[in-house]
Amino acid sequence: MGVREADADGKDRKFVTALARGLEVLRAFTPSEGQLGNGEIAERTGLAKPTVSRLTYTLTKLGYLAHLERLGKYQLTPAALALGYSALANMRIRQVARVHMQELADYAGASVALGTRDRLGLIYVEHCRSKYGVMLRLALGSRIPVATTAMGRAMIAAMSEPERDWLLGYVKRAEGKNWPQVKAGIERAVKEVAARGFTLSLGEWERDINAVGAACLAPDGSGLFAFNCGAPAFQFTRERLESDIGPRLVNMVRNVEVDLGGR
Repeated sequence: MGVREADADGKDRKFVTALARGLEVLRAFTPSEGQLGNGEIAERTGLAKPTVSRLTYTLTKLGYLAHLERLGKYQLTPAALALGYSALANMRIRQVARVHMQELADYAGASVALGTRDRLGLIYVEHCRSKYGVMLRLALGSRIPVATTAMGRAMIAAMSEPERDWLLGYVKRAEGKNWPQVKAGIERAVKEVAARGFTLSLGEWERDINAVGAACLAPDGSGLFAFNCGAPAFQFTRERLESDIGPRLVNMVRNVEVDLGGR
């Protein structure tokens, strides 16, 4: 789901390919891979290395990348990070949801997160931890898969059918031989969300992690989001998720929706 897919037939006259390629270069940097050379960027983006070299040169001149000459690599600068912080600061659902999220996190002794979709993953845009209990190693900005997590499946279930089919076409290609198992999990999640408003992921993403997820279609028009509440499997049994944490998460989401719609 990159530049080629965004303008698959090449006929969108409003689509600026050079800009899209520059953004693809910035997207190549991740929390675990913060320093990349042109060859590594080319591999991750699918762009030709000469194209990448011109783009990294331009982005360095603009102040979005810094060139580490000794290593022959680049890294993002605070100017690039400022774009993300500006987006977060103006995401109203974060401000509205935080108090509700912290209440649930403290009650459950777990982590509660708010995420939004980015291609085949979700990015945590808000995250609350309990003062007690065993915490997961996730935080604001963490990225998780859309197809195997409770949060991701809840979001898929809340999509319109055309949007869901479009996304699952890409998921199918990405999952390869794992697709039948992933598809079964998504289909189960769609049924669970329709029946009770939430879905579970029991060790399907990380073996020892259990979580519940519920989607939120923001009434202020800011888009589709999803929440999760997760903890180590020994702390969150299926029974507790289904009878207690799941219904509480759904109630929390409804409270957030009311607050968003009432201001």
